[in-house]
Amino acid sequence: MTFSKSRPRIAVVGMGPRGLGALEALAERVEGTGLPIDVDIFDPVAQAGAGPNFSPDQSDLCLLNLPLREVSLGSPGFAGSSLGELSDFEPLDADPEVFPARAGLGLYLAARFKDLADNTSCFHITQHFATVQKIVRGRDGWWIDAKGERFGPYAEVLLTQGQPDTVPDEQLARWQNHANDSKGELIAAYPANALLSAAREWAGRTVAIRGLGLSTLDVLRLLTCGMGGHFEDGKYHRSGREPLRILPFSLDGYAPFPKPANVDLDDAFDPTPEETRAFETALSKALAASPEDALFGICEAFHVPAMRILEASGCSADQEAVEKWLEIERDNPGAQETRSPIVVLREGIDMAEGLLPPSPGFVIGQLWRKWQNALRRGFNPARVEAETASALIGFDEGLKRYSYGPPLRSARELLMLIEAGVVDLRAADDPDIELTTDGWRLIEDETSVTASVMIDAVMPPPALEKSNDPLITNLVDGGRICAVAEGLGAQTEADGGLIDRNGRVQHGLSLLGRLALGSVIAADSIHDCVGAATDRWADGVIKRLG
Repeated sequence: MTFSKSRPRIAVVGMGPRGLGALEALAERVEGTGLPIDVDIFDPVAQAGAGPNFSPDQSDLCLLNLPLREVSLGSPGFAGSSLGELSDFEPLDADPEVFPARAGLGLYLAARFKDLADNTSCFHITQHFATVQKIVRGRDGWWIDAKGERFGPYAEVLLTQGQPDTVPDEQLARWQNHANDSKGELIAAYPANALLSAAREWAGRTVAIRGLGLSTLDVLRLLTCGMGGHFEDGKYHRSGREPLRILPFSLDGYAPFPKPANVDLDDAFDPTPEETRAFETALSKALAASPEDALFGICEAFHVPAMRILEASGCSADQEAVEKWLEIERDNPGAQETRSPIVVLREGIDMAEGLLPPSPGFVIGQLWRKWQNALRRGFNPARVEAETASALIGFDEGLKRYSYGPPLRSARELLMLIEAGVVDLRAADDPDIELTTDGWRLIEDETSVTASVMIDAVMPPPALEKSNDPLITNLVDGGRICAVAEGLGAQTEADGGLIDRNGRVQHGLSLLGRLALGSVIAADSIHDCVGAATDRWADGVIKRLG
């Protein structure tokens, strides 16, 4: 391959795992061409490759929601790399059933960035520890404003900054004002180290947590083990430094279901190749269908594998039960469950341990997890009508309570904390909340309890119109970014190229990641940071530079 441009410059805004994956993919394609590329990286976070979500400096109590055996990042593919796969990385426990600490994965990602910076012959990398404020198009390329300076021109600019600052929702905005005017404290779940530091002053206090997902399980571990408590012999043992009582709550009051305990139990939920091909066919048709027909077609693909797995496990559920569960899931995700959160938690633990036959929901959730790669392969390169995209993304978000479930260890710890009286679910199910001089009063039925601390553990949706990031708002105001639909992210081409408000592709200006939700599906996994999406971007760069 020959190139017509002697020494192009590219910029990457945000150097977490996705930015790293994109540069690795580009390095694989450029090496051997003799083309040198100047790469400018803009990110205020010093630990390149890891980003804030996987910062090596955060507490080891924050866990990945995947066992090591399921983390398939491959090894760097460019010539000269000296680093192997994650499972071979010496600082990590090599047990394939262990759910690694996010900080441990961050160490590996940081090592991969250093490997790229030191050993690739095609890049000259310059890091700018700065937040980008503006990107403008000039006659000679793209220009970036950061640190009070202008950098450029660039042939390519890639945005991979993850979750940007967003305008708080109405409830959170009200609480922020309340915290400023009362004795109550309001704090975000992350960064974990900031939460740990604040929690040292919360011994004997009542703490509420908005949200009951994966982030909340991290928070619970930080507020208990992080304060010196420990789990032993099936019980939680207080240190005396943790809060007296912790009150998590959500819209439905249910914790996510844990994943199967080990590879043998997990293998029982594998779809057959024929079943996966049937799903891929259904997905292909769904992408061109109306929202209702799309969801109906996707749900039909579950019938055969779900019944096969349920019958093999000894579950008494029949085809009608599976169809009914899916019908409710299409219309109102999670509404199938009416029992108490503690009963459902215990049942989920027993199913994950193989002590209880799986329910239709548990089986469908595991199948959806197993089909995530097929889902991405079908959806992400396609052009999907906004309403259909919204419906499929909503269906995926609902099933995350199974497909993105935590390690069994986390579910067991939650149950032990409940049994020890540390975690209280009395107001877990969408309570009414009154603001008081001391904090927040949570009210559910005839029960009320006041918390002096509120932790926000809800990740805001990647709605473009809610972004508070100066760079994103400037691009939106200038018409260079356009939302797929209200509540979703930016319109992009399959290779990440941004589409402006007039439907034109902004050649050389690309976006990968969470802010593209709607153009892509399920962008939150570590696996979304490498592979097909970054490969398509790198292929697009090569085509434009050629």
